Amino acid sequence: MPPLDLLAPEPVSTDPTKRIFTWEEPWGQGVLRLKWDADSAEVLEAEYRLEARRQPSPSEVREFWGEVKRRVAELGTLPVEGADPVPRGST
Repeated sequence: MPPLDLLAPEPVSTDPTKRIFTWEEPWGQGVLRLKWDADSAEVLEAEYRLEARRQPSPSEVREFWGEVKRRVAELGTLPVEGADPVPRGST
C-alpha cells in the first residue's frame, strides 16, 4: 500500500505488473506531483512541473517545499535525497 491515502494507482501500459501511485493538482504556475513506486518503497518523489520551461525563483522553491511538507506531514520528518531546480533540457 502507498504511504499516503491521496496517492492513486497509475497504470503503466508497458508493464502491468509495475505498481506506481501518484497524486497531482494544479499549484502555483504549474502542477505539484507526488509519485511512489512500490519497487522503491523508501522513495517518495515530489515534482513541481512548471507550465513554462523556466527555472523557478528561490521563493517558488521555498513555497514548493512548504507545500510538499504540508502534504506529507503525516509521514513525519523525511530526508531529501536530491533536488534540482533547473528544468531538464535547459542547459
